[in-house]
Amino acid sequence: MPTVLVIEDNKDNFKILAYALQRSGYTVLAAETGEEGLELALAERPAFILMDINLPGMDGIETTKKIRSSGIDGKIPIVAITSYAMTGDRERTLAAGCDGYIEKPIDPMTIVAQIEGIIGARVKSQGSSSK
Repeated sequence: MPTVLVIEDNKDNFKILAYALQRSGYTVLAAETGEEGLELALAERPAFILMDINLPGMDGIETTKKIRSSGIDGKIPIVAITSYAMTGDRERTLAAGCDGYIEKPIDPMTIVAQIEGIIGARVKSQGSSSK
């Protein structure tokens, strides 16, 4: 089962994402802050990361940049899931190193297909995490 890291500080949003991912066969790791997410990304090397942008402390943009500048740069797809929808937010998020951008609110029935469409279904065939 591929492992996904969800970096999301809103417990309700996390529950929706975790439910949808687990129903699709993913193992879900959780982080509520950018700092915790960075630590888990480096330690666990998940198949992909779902990144909230508006996080307490280190935000999702900074967390993405730090992951990208680490030794795992480019190997782990990162998809931003955010309520930021102002002009330029998408571009700023992608420029920070995210592979895709999904606006909240999400639809739990289609979110996994949206994510897999962005990063490719190849992560499903990786087995467990890409450690």
